[in-house]
Amino acid sequence: METSGGIQASLAGRYASALFDLARDERQIDAVSNSLGLLAQALVDSPDFAELVSSPLIGRDEAGKAFASVAKELSIDSITSNFLGVLARNGRKGQLQAVIRAFRRLAAEHRGETTAEIVTAHALKDDQLAALKQQLRARAGRDVAIETRIDPEILVGSSSSWEAR
Repeated sequence: METSGGIQASLAGRYASALFDLARDERQIDAVSNSLGLLAQALVDSPDFAELVSSPLIGRDEAGKAFASVAKELSIDSITSNFLGVLARNGRKGQLQAVIRAFRRLAAEHRGETTAEIVTAHALKDDQLAALKQQLRARAGRDVAIETRIDPEILVGSSSSWEAR
């Protein structure tokens, strides 16, 4: 059951494919995409939420309760909220970020878009993202969905990159 681009091959890809199929069947791709965007931003903005997702010390029940609380606080749609519960119950909360990336690729493909992952040392401003998206669209000849990731380590000469050597 391989999807295009090999997304289905990974564990996160299988979860993302299942979520995408449900969202498509319920005609809620945009709602789920928006909710996943809120979760992705929460992973960046909230060290507590990032710790919840990554910590092996947080059990399935506790993770399920915490995910339910976060879903309510962020006004996450019901499909995504239920999906978070599935991740927690199955002990797969650590796959959330990878599931988000894989779902975004599936949604972009569904819309006929190409996806570009942009890694920067600092967050880009909205106008910078818009200009980049426009340039990529001109080069690709179609819409480009942009996934951003911040990695301060890519700065040459940053103190942390020197210390790591």
